[in-house]
Amino acid sequence: MSNPADYRPSNIPTEPGVYRFYDKNDRVIYVGKAKNLKNRLNSYFGSNLAAKTYRMVHTAVRVDWTIVATEIEALALEFTWIKSENPQFNVQFKDDKTYPYLAVSLSEQYPRLFVSRQKHIKGNRYFGPFTNTWALRGTVEVLQKIFPVRACTQPNFNRAVATKRQCLLGDIGKCSAPCVGWISQDEHTALAKNLVTYLDRNPTDIAESLQLDMERAAGNEEYELAARLRDQLEALGKTTEFTETSLNNNFSADLIGIHEEVTHAAASLFSIRAGRIVASRAWIIDLADVLEEEDVITAALAKIYIENKAPSEILVDRDPVDAPALIEWLSAGAGHKVSIAVPQRGEKFDMMRTVQRNAQQALIQYLSKRSNDVAVVGRALNEIQEALGLKDLPLRIECFDISNIQGKHMVASMVVFEDGQPKKADYRRFAIDDDAGFDDTRAMNHVLTRRLKRYLAERDIDMDELKMQGGARPKFAYPPQLIVVDGGAPQVNAAYQALSALGLQDIPLVGLAKRLEEVWLPQNSDPIILPRHSEGLYLLQRVRDEAHRFAITFHRSKRSAVMLESLLDEIPLLGEVRRRALLVRFGSVGAIRKAGISEIAAVPGIGEKIATIIAESLQSAINGEPHIDLGTGEIRG
Repeated sequence: MSNPADYRPSNIPTEPGVYRFYDKNDRVIYVGKAKNLKNRLNSYFGSNLAAKTYRMVHTAVRVDWTIVATEIEALALEFTWIKSENPQFNVQFKDDKTYPYLAVSLSEQYPRLFVSRQKHIKGNRYFGPFTNTWALRGTVEVLQKIFPVRACTQPNFNRAVATKRQCLLGDIGKCSAPCVGWISQDEHTALAKNLVTYLDRNPTDIAESLQLDMERAAGNEEYELAARLRDQLEALGKTTEFTETSLNNNFSADLIGIHEEVTHAAASLFSIRAGRIVASRAWIIDLADVLEEEDVITAALAKIYIENKAPSEILVDRDPVDAPALIEWLSAGAGHKVSIAVPQRGEKFDMMRTVQRNAQQALIQYLSKRSNDVAVVGRALNEIQEALGLKDLPLRIECFDISNIQGKHMVASMVVFEDGQPKKADYRRFAIDDDAGFDDTRAMNHVLTRRLKRYLAERDIDMDELKMQGGARPKFAYPPQLIVVDGGAPQVNAAYQALSALGLQDIPLVGLAKRLEEVWLPQNSDPIILPRHSEGLYLLQRVRDEAHRFAITFHRSKRSAVMLESLLDEIPLLGEVRRRALLVRFGSVGAIRKAGISEIAAVPGIGEKIATIIAESLQSAINGEPHIDLGTGEIRG
């Protein structure tokens, strides 16, 4: 890693601009903008940097900058360079799908309707993208009944003109057959424009226009034209019946929602026009190297609208950084005023929650697909084996995490992954007696000692005799091929002392530190840095995060029980037996508070008088300040 002091620049200007950090291979690894370049760049060379920022400045070997006139120019240039350079430490969007678009070629003499996965071509109108191809095909079939615009390729169209014979779509009423003169060029172009208007606006406007055209044709005794318009009007009514939602017809906006986990996030986009969802899309965001200062929602807006015009209204689930400059940039690109807002209530708020749920589902599907891919898991295990120099593949990995608040209510978790998949039946929780003043390292030593003593006690069990008795091999009798602890060198060394004390120092042991995602080995002064996109690192992160989640869940339940039981301790006439009876019957103080006096009185040993005291006491505890959240056990001020 480099020393930032070696390349720290001097004489930095104070004007607005964009800066780029480069690594030793002269690749751009980070792009940022600033109102004042000097102030912003100097902040990267101070002390107490956040973890990922620290990693970035120590990976870089030089930095340069470009001065611009305004903050808007800086924003535009930043987005352009991020798109072209794909820097490691900026927000990057992963999309392994090519989504189809619905296109209308208005630039052609006889416009056509078609489905395209190609980049936008000038003169064509594109709608989408659509996540479900089968749904898009169905949409095209319906649209062809309402607006029978030609859908054939140019060679097929030319062939029909030469032979004076329309294609099958013309025979079944899905094409107006301008190739054989069923309608004129102007009529066909108007039909295509009506289709674009339908996709762009409220279908009610199209219905009214068709109704007027039909009445006019009938008045002029153009009965064939009137009949065609009547059929289009009926088809439009049917498709509107099926596609309209409960949304207001005036609701037209793009909605962008973000769902973030520890190492990844997902962004979901819904495009709504005239109360209809006309397109949706999702992206996966790798947060492994994204700097703490990076704003995901701003990056999402840049990703979506750097090549596409923004609608008049954009709804997001959080306020973007530098919103005024962002709005000005979007408005300039769209050619009309653009607003960005966070919905607080009503149908827009409800729809935003749907968008966020879709982002969450996209992330779940991505991570599930990744973790269940046999080839990916095999590659991850091989990478871990090679990076750590293990004799065997780590087919069984056990990870330990400690959770506490200021050394109190200390708990630990053990999660087990076999063949790269969680084996939840083997998960274990450890309650730790913290009266002796345990800290994290002592707690880690304590938990590893308990687990490994159990292993030593069960590994020599006579399996033949156990099978004869109908028993199964104890779960703790399986030795791990790799032990992972959540933490850096201190936690790893504490765990290694536990292994050494029991003569099990040959069991591979590593620690995964959150600060820089470094892999620490026992008695090593330098960590191992796995590549950013290493499947082995992803697997270790997943194991560590699962252990953390499991520990936090246990810690919250234990803390909640301690705090809630203390509430019952303060209620008169409640001894240990009655408290236990209440908790056995209701499970929590929150459930007791929600229960009626008659339900509480029905508990053996309580009665109506004590039930009334309990209800009043719990209610007064809620109304007082500060009070305890009975759902989580947390003190709220």
